[in-house]
Amino acid sequence: MTGDHQTLALLLFSAFIAVTLAITTWVSRNRHGSAEEFYAGGRLFSPLENGFAIAGDYMSAASFLGISGLIALFGYDGMLYSVGFLVAWLVVLLLVAELVRNCGRFTLADVVAARMAERPVRIAAGTSSVTVSVLYLVAQMVGAGSLVALLLGGTSEAARSWTVIGVGALMVIYVSLGGMRATTWIQIVKAVLLMAGTITLTVLVLLRFHGDFDQLLAAAAERSGHGRDFLAPGLRYGGEWTSRLDFISLGIALVLGTAGLPHILSRFYTVPTARAARRSVVWAIGLIGGFYLMTIVLGFGAAAIIGPDAVRSSNASGNTAVPLLALDLGGGAGSTGGTVLFAIVAAVAFATILAVVAGITLASSASVAHDLYASLRRRGKRAKPYSEVTVARIAAAGIGVAAIGLGLLARDLNVAFLVGLAFAVAASANLPVLLYSLFWRNFTTRGAVWSVYGGLVPSVLLVVVSPVVSGSPDALFPGVDFHVFPLQNPGVVSIPLGFLAGWIGTVTSSEPADEAKHAETEVRALTGAGAV
Repeated sequence: MTGDHQTLALLLFSAFIAVTLAITTWVSRNRHGSAEEFYAGGRLFSPLENGFAIAGDYMSAASFLGISGLIALFGYDGMLYSVGFLVAWLVVLLLVAELVRNCGRFTLADVVAARMAERPVRIAAGTSSVTVSVLYLVAQMVGAGSLVALLLGGTSEAARSWTVIGVGALMVIYVSLGGMRATTWIQIVKAVLLMAGTITLTVLVLLRFHGDFDQLLAAAAERSGHGRDFLAPGLRYGGEWTSRLDFISLGIALVLGTAGLPHILSRFYTVPTARAARRSVVWAIGLIGGFYLMTIVLGFGAAAIIGPDAVRSSNASGNTAVPLLALDLGGGAGSTGGTVLFAIVAAVAFATILAVVAGITLASSASVAHDLYASLRRRGKRAKPYSEVTVARIAAAGIGVAAIGLGLLARDLNVAFLVGLAFAVAASANLPVLLYSLFWRNFTTRGAVWSVYGGLVPSVLLVVVSPVVSGSPDALFPGVDFHVFPLQNPGVVSIPLGFLAGWIGTVTSSEPADEAKHAETEVRALTGAGAV
């Protein structure tokens, strides 16, 4: 990349960082310091504002960089991510959003602990939430590193490393100073920028092919080197039975995982009523749906205009397909239009990463403070609100350090693929206990704890002994081979295990379910009576 690219993009990066830091500083001067203010922004956001914030929280680097890159490299098979991420919101809307808002206060554990023994449930749910959040954060760190490496020449390992460290430091500042209110406004600004940038690129791609989508697909197929196979299933997930099963596993994880993501569930607590939570999801689905349709155009556009070989030579996992596409659409390398459009897209992508990591860090630090700290340190006594907030700020720093370390380790993996792993863990550990707590009258404390660990432990272990970590050229440790699990995504095995463990724990429990607590929780979930 030329000096003009670097200068302009860095100026836009700096402008966004300055604006978001100004928002964070302003909010930190106008907050009350209460737990409700820090975790839920005072529950003062409107459905429209929260819908934009949800969309900003959800449309991550995996969406903007990873999915488009996978479509550019693998055609039809890459679209599974777009479809899975979007369909998942139907599960959230129909089964989770309103009920979670009514039953909980700040975290996933609040919903489960409402009718269970509080301490073991909070420890289990808090541990799971932190694990999912850290995995999700790693993907954003990898996306940031890939983006800045492209900006500075494509091979700068030092730049990638320092970028990961810088993003980690910024997310700790956002969360520690501004809490949920600052994080929400950062996500709203980011959602507007991302939608504007994506619409602009989509229009330019379609204009290049005179508005003819069939012509675009034909050009992508021809440029790919695979012909019509590029537009048919099987290029990435075809062939052997393990690839086909991986396809099914990934699809299940994507569709079910969203309803178990801690940073998405926490957004339902930032509105005043359950009706507002439901309307927030409707706004989010509209924005997210339009965005994922456009990622399909961008992915095939990158394949047709840039070519998979050029994309792969820039970044083996395809994470830089969209910035390269912007450079070409603006007039090519060295042109003023190309420089400007590339810099804008790079800045928007960087804004996307910063906004998402802030939301995830806030949710995970809330789990540490509100669930783990309150349970382990207070021995049944509720921690004072200011103590929880202090611990949450400290936890944000610790989580940031962990995410930075793992991000440096996983920097050569596709960001959409990494998010798929986080979704699998969320669907395995969080979703079963959430659905059982909301809908199964006889569910017990033992069932809740077993459900969380019965999904969390297998999903993490299966990833460790999978080709993602060792035994393949693209693994984290390509020089060693200790993989025994053939699939890259564990969802098809670990998600049923989570549901099964919850059922076994319940039917073997010596203590019966508390009928009175279940009845109280059911009334509150369905009517909102008694909700915070």
